[in-house]
Amino acid sequence: MAEARTMFVVMRKDLAKVLQWPLGSIVSQGCHAATAVLWKHRDDERVRSYTNNLDSMHKVVLETKNEASLLKMAENLKQQGIPFHLWTEQPENIPTCLATVPVMRSELGDVLKKCSLLR
Repeated sequence: MAEARTMFVVMRKDLAKVLQWPLGSIVSQGCHAATAVLWKHRDDERVRSYTNNLDSMHKVVLETKNEASLLKMAENLKQQGIPFHLWTEQPENIPTCLATVPVMRSELGDVLKKCSLLR
């Protein structure tokens, strides 16, 4: 089976554990980031290919420790040339999560290696 393009959404674990955000608010953050990255990069061939088959979209939702680790991950994605959107909740100005354009997992290298599945 061929490797599928996958959108990776990375959420801050401390939003629930430390800051006590409600689950719905956290899920909304991931939705915002996923929508924003698709719109922002709508002319990217990877996005067009991904959205041409709505019934076969793949997403992986990961967690990272806190704001510092999320910002480090964003910097690593930028250095690797992988387009993403870092969602910053307003008006609080809190970076909460990021989403990548749909990529082949093999394109990521070690960028998301320290992340685990969101629990």
